[in-house]
Amino acid sequence: MDRGLPHGRARSGAVNARRITPEDAEAFILGNTSLMAPPHVPEIRLYLADEVHDLWHKTEEELQEIGLPPPFWAFAWAGGQGLARCILDHPKLVAGRHVLDFASGSGLVAIAAAMAGAQSVMAADTDPFCETAVRLNAAANQVEIGFTAANLIGKKGDWDVLLAGDVFYDKVLAGHLVPWFEELHRKGVTILIGDPGRSYLPNSGLERLAVYEVPVTRLLEDSEVKRTTVWRLARPISPTAPQPCGA
Repeated sequence: MDRGLPHGRARSGAVNARRITPEDAEAFILGNTSLMAPPHVPEIRLYLADEVHDLWHKTEEELQEIGLPPPFWAFAWAGGQGLARCILDHPKLVAGRHVLDFASGSGLVAIAAAMAGAQSVMAADTDPFCETAVRLNAAANQVEIGFTAANLIGKKGDWDVLLAGDVFYDKVLAGHLVPWFEELHRKGVTILIGDPGRSYLPNSGLERLAVYEVPVTRLLEDSEVKRTTVWRLARPISPTAPQPCGA
């Protein structure tokens, strides 16, 4: 594919981003997105890029040239849509509980958790645009969501549930996530993962909760529909680094 973001959220290189103020982020988001409903979760509206916006057509290299990280927050990824759908359909997964939405992006999964009755929801993402994207999207859906830009990998918190939509796209990241998720699971945290078959999803220790056929765009993915599974961490995954599914 010549243009657009890489299929499947490939790991981006380092970005020498200029300092982005909340005002800069809000102006950029409102100028490059439209408020719309992701196809698999029509109850929720998000500020997303679509074909009429130039953001669709910028490559990662072009974004780096202007000092902006890849705008993962501007797209409703299949793993997040599937996980959000599962939460809305089965609110008991989060109702009355303290929830962390890890690598939140647009805040889609966090919003679903808030709508499903979570006692509190914290969205976490290190992208400098995400705090503003989550704030705008939460307001559009009339829910309250906290936010942290801290890198929480390896950290402990007062979370009862950790939600992770579409996070196993990179080997190095997966290698950090697996021991962290296992440690949280041992301490009683419920780990729920939405994944459309990314390369580094662990192939053991997971319990399937639901499977969805999620409409996506070929500008982001290698097909127009991604089969997306929602998993719950049920037991230790592996004593070694994660291997690609099917390895």
